Amino acid sequence: MCLIVFDWRPDAVDGPLFTLAANRDEFFRRTAEPLGWWHDAPGVLAGRDLVGGGTWLGMSRDGRFAALTNYRAPAEMRADAPTRGTLVSDWVSGAARDRSGDPHETPLDYLRHVAQDGDIYNGFNLLVGDWTRRELAWYCNRGGAHSGPALLAPGTHGISNAVLDTAWPKLVRKRAELGALLAREAAPPLERLIDLMRDPRLARDDELPSTGIPLERERALSAAFIESPEYGTRGTTALRVAAYGEVIGVAVAERSDDNGSHRIVRPGDFERSFAFNVERAS
Repeated sequence: MCLIVFDWRPDAVDGPLFTLAANRDEFFRRTAEPLGWWHDAPGVLAGRDLVGGGTWLGMSRDGRFAALTNYRAPAEMRADAPTRGTLVSDWVSGAARDRSGDPHETPLDYLRHVAQDGDIYNGFNLLVGDWTRRELAWYCNRGGAHSGPALLAPGTHGISNAVLDTAWPKLVRKRAELGALLAREAAPPLERLIDLMRDPRLARDDELPSTGIPLERERALSAAFIESPEYGTRGTTALRVAAYGEVIGVAVAERSDDNGSHRIVRPGDFERSFAFNVERAS
């Protein structure tokens, strides 16, 4: 993912705990499976990067969630760095283990484990949640002293290709639009969240960040929904996690440019949706 806006309400007694709208930006030549249940990890619902083997956003039947964006630092990119997508899939599948061999129990535990070797990866933001614990945590392996693993406070937040809530124009706009939408309607249709993100407007040149790429490229990447000849927004995901008494329900929808055949169609209009209740440990 390259733009994520989300609203986090862990103290909600009844209604939405977590509402997310996110765009995945990627090269069109990079093949991926669309959102679906994984055959080799049946409890995992996610897309799948067929180059690196991981994913950019995923969740599990037992209430785990994670999403990842790249951190834009072109001068620091290393071709030999390990894939970042497994940081998502390791958490949601339960494959990540501590030194004793036990699964990492909490989002913050897992991110502290990731941070031990964080410098071997190219730059990333990693958002990790556990709905049964009502915990959501974030870590960035770049960005200085403020980017250590931390639990997130309630509220409306955004992540693009810099640290959490960096005031890039598209993040500021979409975070505000999400907040306004949720103020009008606590649980809007997922399709409306998707439509909110399919916004091709560019920022003004005087609003653009300086991240080490040419101005023309910076301008193209300033849109929430990116269109360029070889790179752009490949899919949009909307997610709502809500409490219904003792039950936690998950609803997720994806609109993408790939129907599963790896044939790219622009703009994407292939849609999938899933709903399930979190299965608590007995």
